[in-house]
Amino acid sequence: MQRISISDPNFTYDPDDPEGFRSGMLRMGPHLGAKETGASVYQLPPGQALCPYHYEYAEEEWMLVLEGRPTVRTPEGIEPVDPFDVVFFAKGPAGAHQIRNDTDAPVRILMWSTVVYPAATAYPDSDKIGIWTGDKAEDVMVQRSSKVDYFHGEAG
Repeated sequence: MQRISISDPNFTYDPDDPEGFRSGMLRMGPHLGAKETGASVYQLPPGQALCPYHYEYAEEEWMLVLEGRPTVRTPEGIEPVDPFDVVFFAKGPAGAHQIRNDTDAPVRILMWSTVVYPAATAYPDSDKIGIWTGDKAEDVMVQRSSKVDYFHGEAG
C-alpha cells in the first residue's frame, strides 16, 4: 500500500508566483502513482490566494479546509469557510472560485479532482483562457480577444 502523510507536509513554493499568489503545495498524486485523480495540500500564508478567480470546463473540484478560515469567492459572493468544511466546485461558470487567506494565520486546505486532458480553464477577471493538453510545450494561455477564425492561416 502506498501512502503519504499530510500531518507535516513538505511544501514547495513556486518562485515565479507573484505576490498575492504565493502558496505552498504538496501534490500527492505523483508520489502515489495516481494518473486519473489529483489531490494536493496547500498552505496559504496571510494575504495570499491559491489561484486567480477561475472555472474549469473538464474537471469538478473539491476543497476540504484542514486549518484556518479561508475566504472563498464564488458567483454567489464571498464568504469565509471553517475548518473541516467541504466545498464543491462544479464544471463551468457556475463552479467559478478563488480561495484566499484574508486572516493573520496560515490556512491549509486539501483539494482534489479528476485529472482530464485536454482541459480548458477560464479566468473571467483577466479575460483569459488556458488550454491544458498534458504536454507543457503544447499548453497555451490566451486572451479571449485573440481568438481567430477557424480557417485563419489555412491555405485553401
